Amino acid sequence: MRWPAQFAFAFLPALAAAQGSISLHVGADDSLGPLPAITGYFGYDEPNYTYSDNGQALIAELAALGAQPAQIRTHFLLATGDGSGSLKWGSTNAYTEDAAGKPVYDWSVIDRIFSTYLDAGAQPFVEIGFMPEALSTHPDPYRATWAPGAKNDHYFAGWTYPPKDYAKWEELIRQWVRHEVSKFGRKRVAAWNWEVWNEPDIGYWHGTPEEYDKLYDVTARAVKGVLPEAHVGGPATTGPSGKGGAAFLDQFLAHCASTKAPLDFISFHAKGRTSMDGGAARVDLDKQMADVEAGLKIVSKYPKFRLLPIVLSESDPEGCAACTARVYPQNAYRNTSRYAAYTAAAWGRILDLSERYQANIRGMLTWAFQFENQPYFAGFRTLATHGIDKPVLNFFRMAGMMGNERLAVDGGRGGVNAIASRSGQAVSVLVWNYRDLNDAPASVRLSVDEIPVEAGRVLVCHYRVDGERSNSYSRWLALGSPQAPSAEQQAALVRAGGLRQFDSPHWIPVRKQTADLRFDLPADAVSLVELSW
Repeated sequence: MRWPAQFAFAFLPALAAAQGSISLHVGADDSLGPLPAITGYFGYDEPNYTYSDNGQALIAELAALGAQPAQIRTHFLLATGDGSGSLKWGSTNAYTEDAAGKPVYDWSVIDRIFSTYLDAGAQPFVEIGFMPEALSTHPDPYRATWAPGAKNDHYFAGWTYPPKDYAKWEELIRQWVRHEVSKFGRKRVAAWNWEVWNEPDIGYWHGTPEEYDKLYDVTARAVKGVLPEAHVGGPATTGPSGKGGAAFLDQFLAHCASTKAPLDFISFHAKGRTSMDGGAARVDLDKQMADVEAGLKIVSKYPKFRLLPIVLSESDPEGCAACTARVYPQNAYRNTSRYAAYTAAAWGRILDLSERYQANIRGMLTWAFQFENQPYFAGFRTLATHGIDKPVLNFFRMAGMMGNERLAVDGGRGGVNAIASRSGQAVSVLVWNYRDLNDAPASVRLSVDEIPVEAGRVLVCHYRVDGERSNSYSRWLALGSPQAPSAEQQAALVRAGGLRQFDSPHWIPVRKQTADLRFDLPADAVSLVELSW
């Protein structure tokens, strides 16, 4: 049964006991090798939101999440327009033509976007797209319009078409890369990933697969003609568990294998799906994992590419960040701790799939940012709202605090599992309680052994995201869901959005080189337990 919110925490100990104890065991010396920093990738549709006040603040937070630079991807970097943002649209006006058809380049808006990333310590993950109006084979109508809940039949407009002149397109890319090298320096730009287009197997590309392959070849030649050491890849297709995404990815890799087109990384997308189940919102993690596994199977068919970096350049519980939960109630997870728990579980399963297929997954990119001029907690897939961090962002803070050496974890069942790591004289264990339909708390017993014999005790720091802690949304509800918070309320919401500890740091004894902890873990909660000696 689902308890009313006011009873959820009052009855937690009794409910947890009724579920029985779930054991997790970690060996401090049981190394699985490096823990890939794959969570530090983010993206969004609206490039012009990047340099708003809230956008800049959020970029700075993303840049501060971990030791590795956050990589940030956005659509519409080459779209024609006045630089104003709206839902699922943006523009930079980087390329226009004069009356005689001569190219005119203007990098000012792209400079503003990339400088926001780089000044904060993040890094562009450059998505090369979409088609400038002057180059589109079908330019009218051109600009996209989007309204949540509408059919949006005319969204995929002139910006989705192939170039009418591939030579001009190639020169555009050449000039762009040359400008970035001049502005930011060769060494810096050489570290960026350059991804050709987005989801060319659906409406984002109104050309054939062969025309995309040609676009890729021309684009890669242009990038590497200026910067041979640049990383170029694609094809950023939709989920390979669907026929269209699978066929497109397969034919693209076959093309690169047969033509020796440069390919430095492979990208495809992996999405779950949401639905209503008996009045409850259900999120389907298995669907996303089916996408990941299907993509890895396709890559494994090509021995030449088996060791290439793979980036899941969109990796999310479902497919539409701008489809508000107020219109689509099945997306109600977005404001809650369920989003954090889902992402933790996805991280664990993606790491396991990567190991099973001996793949080189480098990134699971979360397609979520923030929206301007929208209601508080409007139900979009975002990391923050009006400068207030949502619970999911605290998962990424936890992930960024993990060590760089992965440790084996034994145990776990149902929706409870963990990822463990070590760095020096510290072990970190990220534990989640997530199932697609989940109202079952758990009682967790965590044991960490192989602690050096001379360590008679360990210092425990325990961080938590749940329905109460590290949760600005629950605080907003408690305040009466204000759409015009007072300055005092705004400050309280900002504080509530930070990562909180479950209890005060404390020492526990080590007996026979083992430290034991017990704690209750509510449904849709994530704990990060750090032990240091």
